[in-house]
Amino acid sequence: MALDEKVIVITGGTSGIGEACSRHFAGLGAKVVIASNQPEAGVALQDELQAKGQEARFIETDVAAEEDVENLVAQTLDIYGRIDCLHSNAGVWREGTVKEFSEDDWQAIVGVNVKGNFLLLKHIVPVMEQQGQGVVLITTSVAAFVGFPAHALYCASKAALEALIRCLATDHAGVIRAVGICPGTIDTPMLRASCEGWDIPEDELLAQVAEKIPVRRLGQPEDIAKAAAFLLSDDASYINGTSLMLEGGTLALPPW
Repeated sequence: MALDEKVIVITGGTSGIGEACSRHFAGLGAKVVIASNQPEAGVALQDELQAKGQEARFIETDVAAEEDVENLVAQTLDIYGRIDCLHSNAGVWREGTVKEFSEDDWQAIVGVNVKGNFLLLKHIVPVMEQQGQGVVLITTSVAAFVGFPAHALYCASKAALEALIRCLATDHAGVIRAVGICPGTIDTPMLRASCEGWDIPEDELLAQVAEKIPVRRLGQPEDIAKAAAFLLSDDASYINGTSLMLEGGTLALPPW
């Protein structure tokens, strides 16, 4: 998988899946721009990767704020002069049915998961068009396809991204290759936050979940990072307008 010298912007790049991807891409020789709203973690990760001789820059970014996105793009172009790939990975989760969501929930989930993608694309697509090529990878979720109880807004936000990927592939055909990566149950801080409120310990609960997945384990952030590197590479040049499922066979399970 040739990522060597590719300039890759990754959002949500300091935690969970994003952190694993930042590390993996840099290890493969990419020039990684780590965007996140976690400045301490971002600077620490940047410094750690640079100490290994890898190319990484951290830029503090709230993807729901257009001025932050504009700054992210401008700084990346100032440093590297181009953007070969965007891995739009930042996302937030909140629980609730359609009866329970609040304006704050709406602004948080739709602001980051949906609006954040549109803002990134608004400012990065023209750069890629001027270059004549580029790859966009969006982290979606099996939540786009499964009606998880009390996840209405989150599921809807991820389903919107699946539609967006198809539109990118057709609207910018011949220039931008658009793909999605669709994680299932991945052992991340976000997953562990969703365990709060259960009557059994977190590790016991996750062990029970793992036993139900056909591969009999939780996914690890590194599983996603390895697949994401492939999708961003030239080896995946004929994959376009679709998403790769990474859920250990969960969607193959019968409903009983």
